Amino acid sequence: MNYHLTTILCVTLLACGVQTETKQKVIDNDKEVVCFVYHRFGDNRYPSTNIALETFKAHLQFLKENGFQVLTLSAAIDYLSTNGPKQKTAVITIDDGYTSFYKNGLPILTKYSFPATLFINTETVGGGDYMDWKDINSAIKLGIEIGNHTHSHAYFLNLPETNRYEAFEQEITKSQQLINENTGLTPQVFAYPYGEWDVKMKSIVKKLGFKGAAAQNSGVIDQGTDMMQIPRFPMAESFGDIKNFSSKAKMKALRVVSQSPNSPQFTDDIGTPTLKLTFDGTGLLLNQLQCFIQGSECKTEVKEMENGIVQLTLSPSISINNRRRTLYTITVPDKNGQWHWYSHLWVNAVVK
Repeated sequence: MNYHLTTILCVTLLACGVQTETKQKVIDNDKEVVCFVYHRFGDNRYPSTNIALETFKAHLQFLKENGFQVLTLSAAIDYLSTNGPKQKTAVITIDDGYTSFYKNGLPILTKYSFPATLFINTETVGGGDYMDWKDINSAIKLGIEIGNHTHSHAYFLNLPETNRYEAFEQEITKSQQLINENTGLTPQVFAYPYGEWDVKMKSIVKKLGFKGAAAQNSGVIDQGTDMMQIPRFPMAESFGDIKNFSSKAKMKALRVVSQSPNSPQFTDDIGTPTLKLTFDGTGLLLNQLQCFIQGSECKTEVKEMENGIVQLTLSPSISINNRRRTLYTITVPDKNGQWHWYSHLWVNAVVK
């Protein structure tokens, strides 16, 4: 399926009681990248963030057998920004730099000759269960890209705005300096700790010159994706079996033109936040659209516009303000039987 869409929306939507401008997106071809995030490898102490080694091998074998090119995140961003040939493309990212990656995951990647991007928080390097600089430099020689994950991996949204942004920028800068001093490299990509950010934090990452920033909402990267909030599919024991992995690897992007609000934050006094999306519905079977909200049923309103444009409004049926992070996920099939995916992460920083 090939999309050729140039849509400029000069409208303002009202969402969650706050006026926000929609985000313009321009799509000129159908290149896509599916990105996965892992944490621990073969470490049964932490099942919620661990992947079994045999399962990880199965993931890589699937990518190999199905002809995927596997790139680092920065290389994938370059791939999307050029007019070269379209290929099935996947990115493997690893957060935090645990020793289980170095001891268990990296040898498997090396066997398949696949690169990956490793996001490290520099304060923990060499401590506890974390890789040291020798490990990190050895991984670099084996094709691993190093990304910035701040110095302390703090909950920055817990900080008051009066010092949040100064602390956030200082931590990123400190981490860049430490990585450069110890590896000779300057990271080109960033990952938000816990996938949490706000609009000003995102602008700081862009100002500091990063090519892209990885978040923790799930989805497929396309040329319309905001590269300062890149989606990734999480992989762990509870949802990382090969059936789930293969379905995500085959997933297509929902071509979102604009969304409102374009920030993950909401507050206790708005326990049922509303998300409004405008997307290209060409070829999609809208009567089979599905919405999933953690801890709640999903209320949806679909409005078909001209030229295949669809406006979608969704909200939870009950309050979600008892959760710190809640995903709204949309899936819809097209006429060729392929599924398209988009998700938005809400964060209520009042919940610790």
